Amino acid sequence: MLLTGFAPFAGEKVNPSWQAVRELDGAMIGDYRVIAVELPCEFDASLPMLWKALRKTEPHVAIAVGLAGGREGISLERVAINLIDARIPDNAGAQPVDVQVLRGGAAAFFATLPVKASLQALQAAGIPAHISQTAGTYVCNQVFYALMHALRRRRNTRAGFVHVPWLPKQAIAHGQPGMPRDQATRALEIIVRTALNTPRDVKIAGGAVA
Repeated sequence: MLLTGFAPFAGEKVNPSWQAVRELDGAMIGDYRVIAVELPCEFDASLPMLWKALRKTEPHVAIAVGLAGGREGISLERVAINLIDARIPDNAGAQPVDVQVLRGGAAAFFATLPVKASLQALQAAGIPAHISQTAGTYVCNQVFYALMHALRRRRNTRAGFVHVPWLPKQAIAHGQPGMPRDQATRALEIIVRTALNTPRDVKIAGGAVA
């Protein structure tokens, strides 16, 4: 299975997404070994690396992970849209505005992860989490959209995107919510196990706060 995180950006020295993902690299979850890949926070470079990782791993579960500074807890993303609208430049200095992720692609894709079952599992484990209806319009959404587009015909592969908050020291510096790295890593493991063990998502109302 494939988990991706991002390199640091916007002047930060670490990115909580990669800090959480890399702890699972090589781990066995169920019958599957985790392959962790760090993606550059760059519009032009991230997608070729993502596609290469997908070809190499042919994953049963694929989850891209990013940082959502300011959000509290784990964000289980539900929808990727075919739009890039960058509020700040990426690490290569690019700042595209009002362009498509993939020209001529579908307007949006839904995650195929069981997001509601994952929400229940996280809450049962005492990990703060919510379902989010927007992954933004930055590199996170670009990777989410490209991931779902690449896997759109692979019905046996569960895929989606998860946002994690700041690490505690970053959270203090920014005056925003945070989460310890080991808790974020545990959350990802729970989400993967839920994806492996939940053929059909549960039906619960609400759960979206972001």
